[in-house]
Amino acid sequence: MPELSSDRQPLSAKEKRELDIEIDFLSGLVKRDPAYIEALQLLGDNYTKRGCFNDGLKIDEHLSKLLPDDSMVFYNLACSYSLTDRIDESITALNKAVHLGYEDSKWMDTDPDLNKVRTDPRYQSIRHQLKKKHTA
Repeated sequence: MPELSSDRQPLSAKEKRELDIEIDFLSGLVKRDPAYIEALQLLGDNYTKRGCFNDGLKIDEHLSKLLPDDSMVFYNLACSYSLTDRIDESITALNKAVHLGYEDSKWMDTDPDLNKVRTDPRYQSIRHQLKKKHTA
């Protein structure tokens, strides 16, 4: 499986093999049941850990249709968009995540998946919105 650059720690050969086995297994489950939420969430996470960001993005986009009111789904979608250099879409998804109730500003400020987004001025607007929710 191809790997793309990110600020993640490199995986050992053993970790890569284990992720590949899990990805194969979860892919089979999802092929049989495309609405199997837990399998989709694990599969998306494993794709991202493996550096297969476009595959992870496809899973996150699918999950956003299955769970349109889930703040974590949209947070993860924002991360996938950021990892695939789709900054406008990432900002939109992150904004929606906060609107739906995402509140972990400390993680949002340090999550390496959002490194490309944090340099965008719109990120500060989202952070301000989140801060206002906490003081309201």
